[in-house]
Amino acid sequence: MLESEFQKKLIDKLHDLFPGCVVLKNDSGYRQGIPDLTVLYRDRWAMLEVKASAKAPVQPNQPYYVEWASMNSFGAFIHPSNEEEVLLALQQAFRSGRHSREIQRE
Repeated sequence: MLESEFQKKLIDKLHDLFPGCVVLKNDSGYRQGIPDLTVLYRDRWAMLEVKASAKAPVQPNQPYYVEWASMNSFGAFIHPSNEEEVLLALQQAFRSGRHSREIQRE
């Protein structure tokens, strides 16, 4: 599956899981390495770096921004093989309001 196809399905799932959320697609041309998506839900937020697979290459600064988001709210690399785990962690983070651990790349 192409990253763009996975991203589209993921955005639809995010809207189903978090009714009323706003999903923003970030511009990596503006800030290199910024994660692909920002999810705003009530008074919470998350940043997700979407990958087509666990072995997809990581661009410069992506690990930094995912870790930064994790320390401040929620950040993760997400791909088809860890999607369920990441979405469960995101649900828990949005529900609890606590900072979540970073979901590591496999």
